[in-house]
Amino acid sequence: MSVQVENLEKNMAKLTIEVPAEELEKAIQAAYLKLKGRISLPGFRKGKVPRHMVEKMYGVEIFYDDAVNDLISKEYPKAAKESGLEIVSRPSVDVEQLEKGKNFIFIAEVAVKPEVTLGKYLGVAVKKTDCSVTEEEVTAEIEKERESNARMITVEDRPVEEGDTAVIDYEGYADGAAFEGGKGENHSLVIGSHTFIDTFEEQLIGKHTGDDVTVNVTFPEEYHAPELAGKPAMFKVKINEIKTKELPELDDEFAQDVSEFDTLAEYRESVQKKLTERKENEAKRTKEDEAIQKIVEDAQMEIPDAMVDTQVDTMIDDFANRIAQQGMTFEQYMQFTGMTQDKLAEQMRPDALKRIQSGLVLEAVAKAENIEVSEEDVNAEIDNMAEMYGMEADKLKEYMGDSEKESMKKDLAIQKAVDLIVEKAEEQAE
Repeated sequence: MSVQVENLEKNMAKLTIEVPAEELEKAIQAAYLKLKGRISLPGFRKGKVPRHMVEKMYGVEIFYDDAVNDLISKEYPKAAKESGLEIVSRPSVDVEQLEKGKNFIFIAEVAVKPEVTLGKYLGVAVKKTDCSVTEEEVTAEIEKERESNARMITVEDRPVEEGDTAVIDYEGYADGAAFEGGKGENHSLVIGSHTFIDTFEEQLIGKHTGDDVTVNVTFPEEYHAPELAGKPAMFKVKINEIKTKELPELDDEFAQDVSEFDTLAEYRESVQKKLTERKENEAKRTKEDEAIQKIVEDAQMEIPDAMVDTQVDTMIDDFANRIAQQGMTFEQYMQFTGMTQDKLAEQMRPDALKRIQSGLVLEAVAKAENIEVSEEDVNAEIDNMAEMYGMEADKLKEYMGDSEKESMKKDLAIQKAVDLIVEKAEEQAE
């Protein structure tokens, strides 16, 4: 195999890769052996048809697709390494020469890692964030805990009020006929949640358990079911039960139930510390993001579209994996949301570009500052990972190859660059 490199505009490169004819012949023979079990011709047992007979009947190109796919998957990685380029995209491949008895030639266009010219990167101005926690914020956090520990009790001596949960049967009618999806039994509806359309929930306020209620509403103009969009509808509703939340008393017993503390005062103090820590972490992330964005804006680099395309593809793959972990396929998600892969890619593109720019400037800062990562740094990170995954550090090291360690070193260098940028950033009051 040989490779010729031609640098193109906008940090793109063209690799012309030539594979000897004998390698093409091997790939064609391998494709024949792989497929021959499915081939039958009159006069031959299935799987026993000689290759030259298959090619005579169907043409010599019959095995080309499999042979080419096999060759490209094997030869491109070698060519990419031999080129010496720092490739940052998936290749766009075109076959230039494919003929039996001749060298196989294909072209791969790739994006090359852009050069970054840094502007100011130390001492950038960022907004100062107030991390103080007010008494009102502490009270609000405690109220959330009270809400989560509330119990539902059945109410029998009063009508439905805002905030209650009404357990209802209902059936909806439009144009005098029941419509699909408009019926439910023993549905728990929180009054004031605006879960149901229009003024449905408000019309239940003041009604009692056992009441039959006629609810009149109008569907929104942009309702997801086109046949109902903008139409008036009537619901027959039966109120089966009224429930309300009973909050626990705010006392020492409550503190003991929801925390490790004996008194409400101690619990309140711990909530304040937790909120302060949360604000400080959020402020740190905000400071990092703002400082890095300013460095990006002051830097010069030309990002090839193919590099952004590859980052978008990676983000879509990650998103699909997260969806799968929730028990839904990527195709189901697309169907339920009405999203298409093209739309999703377009939405992700700005964030993909931002990630690329941030990564490039941080690598450039690490290089400019001669940031080095020692073996001690790597070992400390491995120890942290081992603790996180509940493994022995030595076992984790055994599983890690050189490429994983190099990737870890790169990530640690970038983190050191971030720490330096944040340390040197100048906070300014708004």
